Amino acid sequence: MVPVSFAPFDFAGNELVMSTSQALYWPAERALLVSDLHLEKGSYYAQRGQMLPPYDSRATLERIADAVKATGARRVITLGDNFHDDDGTHRLDPYASGMLEALTRALDWVWITGNHDEQMHRGFGGQIEDEMEVGGIVLRHIAKSGETRPELSGHFHPKMRVTVRDRHIARPCAVKSSRCDAGDRMILPAFGAYTGGMDASDQAVLDALSPADQIDAIVPTRGKLLHFPLFRSSAQDSPSVSR
Repeated sequence: MVPVSFAPFDFAGNELVMSTSQALYWPAERALLVSDLHLEKGSYYAQRGQMLPPYDSRATLERIADAVKATGARRVITLGDNFHDDDGTHRLDPYASGMLEALTRALDWVWITGNHDEQMHRGFGGQIEDEMEVGGIVLRHIAKSGETRPELSGHFHPKMRVTVRDRHIARPCAVKSSRCDAGDRMILPAFGAYTGGMDASDQAVLDALSPADQIDAIVPTRGKLLHFPLFRSSAQDSPSVSR
C-alpha cells in the first residue's frame, strides 16, 4: 500500500482533511467523500475492443477500504459517476462484488448519482440520492453555476499540470472557489483507478465555480496543501502552502 498523507483545511467553517489518495475526510461527520469511481471502466472498454487489465474496480475499492481504515470513517458518500455506465453494476466480478457489499454493510454508505450512472441497475446496499445536504454543505455530482451555498462536487476530474526543471508533471487536484458574499465551493479529484483528467484551468471548470472572487487548484503533498491560483480578482503568480 502506498503511504498516504493528510492535510486539514477550513471549508465553510468546517475542518476537512484532504488526502494524497484523492479522498476527502470530514472529521465532524466521520464521513469519507470520494468522487468519480467509474467502477468497471475497464470492462466497458473491453466490450468495445480496447483491452485493459480488468482489475480497476478491485483497485478502487481496495483504496476506499484503506482510506476508511486510515481515517476511522463510519460513513462513505460518493459524489457520482460511481460506475462507468449503468450496466456496470452487472459486470463486477464476484470478488469485487463481495468487497463492495462488505463495505456497504459495514458503513453508512450513500451513493450520489452522476451523469454516467443515473440509474443503478443492481443494488449493493446503501442509500441512493441525486444530491443531498449535510451540515449546511450541498453534495452533488456536477457543480451548479451560481450556487451560493457551500458545495462539494466532482465530475471534472481536475488535474494540475506544472513544469519543474523541464519535466511536465500532472497531478490530480481539487479546485476550490471562494466568494465574500457566498459559501466556499470545491470540485474533488476523481478517485477511480482508470479515471483521466481535465486541466484544472479549463474554462469549463472555472465556469462551473463562477461567480467567484478567487479560484485555486489544491494539491495535497506530504501533509501540506499547495494552492495554485487559477483566477483572482487581483492576480497572483506563486503557489502558496497550507499547513
